[in-house]
Amino acid sequence: MAGNTSTGDPGTRVDMHVKVLDESVAKRAKDRGIDVLVYAPHFTRLPEIKRRAERFSDEELLVIPAREVFTGDWHSRRHLLAVGLSRPVPDFITFEGAMQEFERQNAVVLVPHPEFATVSLTGPEIHSNLRRLHGIEIYNAKLFPHQNGKARTVARETGLSGFGSSYAHLRRTVGEAWTQFDAEIRSETDLLEALRDGSPRRVLRRNGAGHRLRGLAEYAHLFWENTYEKFDRVFLSGTEPTHPTHVAYDGRFDDVTVRGAHRFS
Repeated sequence: MAGNTSTGDPGTRVDMHVKVLDESVAKRAKDRGIDVLVYAPHFTRLPEIKRRAERFSDEELLVIPAREVFTGDWHSRRHLLAVGLSRPVPDFITFEGAMQEFERQNAVVLVPHPEFATVSLTGPEIHSNLRRLHGIEIYNAKLFPHQNGKARTVARETGLSGFGSSYAHLRRTVGEAWTQFDAEIRSETDLLEALRDGSPRRVLRRNGAGHRLRGLAEYAHLFWENTYEKFDRVFLSGTEPTHPTHVAYDGRFDDVTVRGAHRFS
């Protein structure tokens, strides 16, 4: 897949984090001049993510599989966006357990929505792990200006390379923000190298009332997504695909599974 030629812009437009993927999402990304989507849905195991990414990749759009892993327990979780995984990593394992597994797999580890609520890495946590991180999100279409402002401040203080994304949980948000790399991104390997090397890029977004309204819709969706009732229904049963005690993980993460992720007795 070549860089963005439909808009006349040099390099490659990458929407660095989306949660949805189907025919309409792929079409919307192409219509908006996006070249690459990084697809990291919640509670979905890596093999399924890879299958869907391959299904919707073509000459116009490259879809790269990734995982936003929830570390810690539900109430104090920290999100990490891992790109380039070769083996599945579950949610709700310890932060250190997740980082060590990412290092074993030589994955790129990114910080989504820093300093946001209780679900993100804080500035001090990022400072403490600088050598293990490859980038930090400085614009997220879901968030308000002051929240993105905090992220930019952390990026300046840490020196980590920035990236931007739509963080689309809703189809219409895809392509609302993106990272424009100077280099052409033709494969997952190209993106991994660009992220590891801190390759030159710009973080860009759409403007106007439509952009803000889509962001507000995403923010409203966040409250439904994070209700305890939903979590109790879909995760605490221990049958969710990314539950660390799921049979698919063959007990590999038993020693780093957090207490809150075990079934209730």
